[in-house]
Amino acid sequence: MRATLPLLEQTDFPPLKRGRLDTLQVNLGYLCNQQCLHCHVNASPKRKEIMSKDNIDAVLNYLRATPSIQRLDLTGGAPEMNPHFRYLVQAASALNVQVMDRCNLTILSEDDQDGLGPFLAQHKVEVIASLPCYLEDNVNKQRGKGVFSSSIEGLQQLNDLGYGKAGSSLTLNLVYNPQGPNLPPPQQALELAYKKHLKEEYNIEFNQLFTITNMPIQRFGSTLISKGQFEQYMSLLKGAYLAENLQGVMCRNLLNIDWQGYAYDCDFNQMLNLPLQYGNQVKVHLNDLIDKDLNSNPIIIKDHCYGCTAGQGSSCGGALA
Repeated sequence: MRATLPLLEQTDFPPLKRGRLDTLQVNLGYLCNQQCLHCHVNASPKRKEIMSKDNIDAVLNYLRATPSIQRLDLTGGAPEMNPHFRYLVQAASALNVQVMDRCNLTILSEDDQDGLGPFLAQHKVEVIASLPCYLEDNVNKQRGKGVFSSSIEGLQQLNDLGYGKAGSSLTLNLVYNPQGPNLPPPQQALELAYKKHLKEEYNIEFNQLFTITNMPIQRFGSTLISKGQFEQYMSLLKGAYLAENLQGVMCRNLLNIDWQGYAYDCDFNQMLNLPLQYGNQVKVHLNDLIDKDLNSNPIIIKDHCYGCTAGQGSSCGGALA
């Protein structure tokens, strides 16, 4: 059963328009070494979708042509599993663009990822690492047996390289996702709890914690439907809507690109097959957007947008409020 279908109906979410573009978010493929319950991408080791070298070169061409972009946000799946990942990181870093790697931590222990940690450090890649809880049982329940211990090893490896340390230029941020159909707790208080527990138990340090609301799409959405919780969760998101969060939603300043090089307003729209609309074009490739001004372009909205504006708000950079 497709959890996306109820979200594609008419919405009463307020209209949005784009602002100045400063972040290019690129999905390098849906292949992943994990298969997490909350994954809005439905990524897994069985997925075959991987961005080609030609489309990665299209990303680099767009970066060269768009000086307003300050950040390249690499996601997946596990973005590091794309065979051209290191080529892209190295080339983008040479353009003085801040590269961000959305890392699941366990990838650092994979046999075919030798030297990944030092490579990230060499190019000063900001690591945004998923750790949905600081307790072992909760992480393994959501992400799979043994994932927690492997994640801790990954964090310790990054700390040894200087990531997350006071005075270091290497940034390590963690990501929290709720275990079920609930809004995240206040980000600042949870960050303090994470820092205290991880330091005391594992001598791990990091910079910030990002709390991100689970989107009712793909694998998480299917789980909600199977448990009869979909409508209840949507009511929760709509009931917690705060208009002031509209000013900070990521789609105003971010352009999302799928593994085939097509553009979307955000990663969630990509998963719902709701491409960016520019002029009369229904589906636009990144090559066709070079030198095009997206400022004030309408953003495609549906009911899932309530997930970004509920409570303290939610974006790829954590809470908005």
